[in-house]
Amino acid sequence: MEETSTMPDLTIPPTPPTPPVPLSALLAVEDLGLRQIAGPTDPDIVIHWAHTSEMPDPYPYLLGGELLLTAGVHIPEAAGSGTYFADYVSRIVEAGGVALGFGVAPVHDTVPRALVAACDHYDLPLLEVPPPTPFSRVARAVWQLMAQARLAELRRVTEAQQSLAAAASRPDPVPSVLRQLAQRVSGRAVLYGPDGTEIAAAGRGAAGAEARATREALAGLARVVRPTESPAPATPPSPTSSSATAPSPTSATDTVPGAHLSAYALGTGQGFVLGVAAPHRDPGDHTIASVAAVLLSLLTGEHQSRTGADRSSALVRLLLGAPPQDVAALLGGDRWVVVHAAPDTPVSDPVAASALGAALGSALIDLAPEVVRVLVPADREPAPQPGWTLGVSAPVAPRDWPAADTQAARALARARATRAPLVRHGAAGRPGLAELVPHGEAEAHARTLLAPLAANPALTETLRTWLSLHGSWDRTAVALAVHRNTVRQRIVRCAALLDADLDDPDVRMELWFGLRHL
Repeated sequence: MEETSTMPDLTIPPTPPTPPVPLSALLAVEDLGLRQIAGPTDPDIVIHWAHTSEMPDPYPYLLGGELLLTAGVHIPEAAGSGTYFADYVSRIVEAGGVALGFGVAPVHDTVPRALVAACDHYDLPLLEVPPPTPFSRVARAVWQLMAQARLAELRRVTEAQQSLAAAASRPDPVPSVLRQLAQRVSGRAVLYGPDGTEIAAAGRGAAGAEARATREALAGLARVVRPTESPAPATPPSPTSSSATAPSPTSATDTVPGAHLSAYALGTGQGFVLGVAAPHRDPGDHTIASVAAVLLSLLTGEHQSRTGADRSSALVRLLLGAPPQDVAALLGGDRWVVVHAAPDTPVSDPVAASALGAALGSALIDLAPEVVRVLVPADREPAPQPGWTLGVSAPVAPRDWPAADTQAARALARARATRAPLVRHGAAGRPGLAELVPHGEAEAHARTLLAPLAANPALTETLRTWLSLHGSWDRTAVALAVHRNTVRQRIVRCAALLDADLDDPDVRMELWFGLRHL
């Protein structure tokens, strides 16, 4: 097996996450006039970037995957009679360079024969760069080819996402998603059940003994990522006990002769696993398979339990007038938090919203153009999610869902203003002086104190946000999505109506106390 993962890898990859460029594609750019004069001509040779260096030892300056460009300024006059070129080329290969481009002129009229021999010996492709072609044009051609490859990859991924979403809406969604995934990766897709058996499969792989070996290896990889449940110990473990087991990885990859294998644990927590075997691994394959895994997580979650039917029943009862607390049992909990989520980029894709819900542990999702709302059982603690900004309410009973919705909206506004990935309502979580005042008395005082603002909710909300952000005009404007001058005008109006000096910390404290209980 090559890799398993339970959390994002924060190490710098040996090559950049950009599409590689086939060396043959660069050689095919006619106006460059490049010509390969040594080394292998394998069509699978790819480069990740172009780098120019005239250092006699380029090793410290290479990261791997480069087309190294040089005019030979570093070559000493007697280099051809010694081991200079062999040492030079071996260091490039050792550093991970995949090709060498040698500029003819202004230093050398021809490519040194000893350099050609060294590149042949170390299997390093050697390109002759003609005098009219500056290195900057070669580098620009590499970036253009990368941009074309990236555009093609994004188009392929987008088309695959759309086709997978359409497949999930068919009457036979699970087989349809598997068929579409197998077609997109030109391989085989398998859904394994909690006991490891194949529930459904699509696509074709190799035949004969190689096919059996691939299927066995894929089933073994699925066991690696399948969640395991350890039996409860008879006695609680001691604080120093080392019996705790590491969590299963959520995905894993492996390679066998003729196939690249991937396995993805589905987010249902029931032990379903998606396995993929493909003859090669193209850029974007992991993204496409991940989308399929999200869809299958939703589909298998519905298949495994009565969740979908219970949600429908709860919705009908609410529409017919039943109080929220009477239908909450159908949804699986008596304490809930409301999450407001704003995407870092505009999104109206139900697949992305469903993926967010799956990550938060809930399928109760309201997809809106700018904010996605998720109703999450309180025992599933929301965590920051890549690509989203979250505001989380306090845990509440079903009868208080509307209040929690307001709390989540305010928490999201604060998260946006402070550029935090997640803000929880009442995050301090420790008792304060406000707890010493009975709630009824505090609420009555708040209504009297803030009565001058009662007719204008926009003033009340602006004052609340401005105080929560320590009087910052800019951050309040961001949180409320208004101009900073609008914030100033509203705060001046609040000060006039309340007949209060808002620069006085005691006044601010009393107003904040009132707003918390209003």
